[in-house]
Amino acid sequence: MLQQVKSFFDTATFTYSYIVQDPGSHSVAVIDSVLDYDAASGKTFTHSADKLIAWIRDNSLQLDWILDTHIHADHLSAAQYLKSRLGGKTAIGAHVGLVQSEFAKIFNAEREFETNGAQFDTLFADGASFDIGGLHAQVLHTPGHTPACLSYVFDGFAFIGDTLFMPDYGTARTDFPGGDAATLYLSIQKILSLPEDTVLFMCHDYGTNTRKEFCNATTVKEEKTGNIHLGTDISASDFVKFRIKRDGELNAPALLYPSVQFNMRAGNFPPAESNGGRYFKIPVSEQ
Repeated sequence: MLQQVKSFFDTATFTYSYIVQDPGSHSVAVIDSVLDYDAASGKTFTHSADKLIAWIRDNSLQLDWILDTHIHADHLSAAQYLKSRLGGKTAIGAHVGLVQSEFAKIFNAEREFETNGAQFDTLFADGASFDIGGLHAQVLHTPGHTPACLSYVFDGFAFIGDTLFMPDYGTARTDFPGGDAATLYLSIQKILSLPEDTVLFMCHDYGTNTRKEFCNATTVKEEKTGNIHLGTDISASDFVKFRIKRDGELNAPALLYPSVQFNMRAGNFPPAESNGGRYFKIPVSEQ
């Protein structure tokens, strides 16, 4: 859709990753990368990330930024693997510590685990800006799905994480720790206040019963007029009621526990235990 944006789709997690290139230089950024993970064996693989690396190397490009829109709960981030192969700085939202604090308690994380975002190279606050070569980007804090969600806004296009999906699929869930439907509504209004021809790139697409092909881009105008969870004039209170009811009917993401434990560490495994092994924890409760 845009020459400076290259998309990659991971069918196992329905995740879109992106390479954004400055047309006037060799500089690029990667947004929302995927490290492949087999839950049955506990093994990770790098097939998805290697496709990004190959594309960057084949085109003689320089990786400046490795960006995540939030702490993903449905796939592992390849941020550290990409950094080890290509360099670049990792970045996420400045409020990531709120997410880390919540999940550190849930997983009884090690005492040494820092809940201030120190695992990332850069923490972006709302309104911050950065450059990919000569390509300028602005950061929007768009919480609700999580407290630390960001959208990365360029001239004419934006990457909005899990805040919105394709118009025929709707909006993000808000039932994770720190999520909030009223806050998500306000964040959506931020995104919809961008120029109507702004291209919005999705982090995920799952298709629908009537649309089998996967899609990764729409526009502000199409979201305004056609998003099935918003309509053209839904009130904040009606949206909150709808979102809370819908969230109560959803299953947890298949990779919720490993993803969060890995991603809250900026794409690193938990520290090795006394036997040298590394483990993901699964909280259990007795009924």
